[in-house]
Amino acid sequence: MKKFAFVLVLLSAGWFVSCQKDNGSVTPVEELSDVESVVSSAAARYAVAVDSVTVKKCKGKLTEVAAADLAVSITTYISTTYAGSEIKYAAKDESGRVVVAIALSDGTLKGLLFKADGTFQEELKQHVKKAKLTKVEISALPAVITTYITANYAGSEVKQVAKNADGEYFVGILIDSKIKILLFNADGSFSKELEKPAKQHGKHK
Repeated sequence: MKKFAFVLVLLSAGWFVSCQKDNGSVTPVEELSDVESVVSSAAARYAVAVDSVTVKKCKGKLTEVAAADLAVSITTYISTTYAGSEIKYAAKDESGRVVVAIALSDGTLKGLLFKADGTFQEELKQHVKKAKLTKVEISALPAVITTYITANYAGSEVKQVAKNADGEYFVGILIDSKIKILLFNADGSFSKELEKPAKQHGKHK
């Protein structure tokens, strides 16, 4: 009899947990993901797009490329030259040139430009300045930013805040169980909503 009662308790517990998931009281799956990583990847993407080398030498729109789809010559160069690095973002322009943002094992960031044939061309000059982030406490967000978020993203929750060397704010919010990255200028005025980069998972030993 005791064994039967124990089984009932287990079943009831399972039902209770299931109901919690169904009614939305359990933390959404995407919220459990690494928001900090999403913010840093978005910053890497932004830094690539506005870097002076990218602007001057890349043609047309940049199209994101998965790390697994990069040319062998590119991944070999990265793994050989920057052992232990991780690809945060990669994209190709209309002429075939490829830009890759990587994070070294010590946290150093680099932006690399490759020619269409996969050979290394040069480093992006301003990438580190734009991509390197310093964490900011959510409570320290300027009122102009929190007011904007409250007014334009009702029901959202700020999960991560960071600033780059130019003082621009990268704010990761959770809204409708989805992560959004908002970019604000140094004065707190809204700039734009950044696209959330695809997960690259390009770890090089």
